[in-house]
Amino acid sequence: MISFPHAKINLGLHILGKRNDGYHNLETCFYPVLSLSDALEMTQSPKESTLTVRGIVWDEPKENNLVWKAFQLFKKQEPNLMELDWHLLKKIPSGGGLGGGSSDAAFALRMLAQRFGWPKNDPRLFEMASILGSDCPYFLYDEPMIGTGRGEILSPIALDLADYRFQFVFPNIHISTAMAFSKVSPNCPSKSIPEILAQPISTWKTDLKNDFEESVFTQFPELKNLKDNLYADGAIYAAMSGSGSTLFGIFK
Repeated sequence: MISFPHAKINLGLHILGKRNDGYHNLETCFYPVLSLSDALEMTQSPKESTLTVRGIVWDEPKENNLVWKAFQLFKKQEPNLMELDWHLLKKIPSGGGLGGGSSDAAFALRMLAQRFGWPKNDPRLFEMASILGSDCPYFLYDEPMIGTGRGEILSPIALDLADYRFQFVFPNIHISTAMAFSKVSPNCPSKSIPEILAQPISTWKTDLKNDFEESVFTQFPELKNLKDNLYADGAIYAAMSGSGSTLFGIFK
């Protein structure tokens, strides 16, 4: 079985406040980028289960990989799960705010659920995805969603940008999500992200903000220059995705 875990971008990201559990409450719109994906294959293994990663890789034990963690969580639900070989081809840049690792994990859960005949909306899938990462539950879907709470509380939004062209800039900068959160100043905006997204896209440049940009751009001013370049090239809207460092522009 093979699947193609896709990337996402954040259309707006409001950091509303810090929670008692150490996380932050936020509001964002997750928008799928189906044209940018990894490839994940699952096959039955004649021996012990394995994980092979190729493409954009870095040296880490398999126990740290979210696909392997998803596999181990699922085995607790299905103790008779057979040994499996996982082959992951990484194309989504890591540490770029595109959710590649979370997408890989969610798609591993989706593949395992399909293999065992679980329904797509089985609550156990969402429980496991929430353990793996705050944005991991989003990748159980393939459509735009408003994320609140830690990002795991999801509601659909009618938003179609198929008539626009996206341009991505992938700086060779890895930004720690924990570091980005530590430097952001929570605030309560006057307009919600769904309200802003309902406005003409020409107003997004002024109203649709990613709260990580102020602190991240201070630390990496070259990212601000790249965003400005997207606008200079004619973007209707440009922003950093998530906690960075990927930037994107939306063009006619």
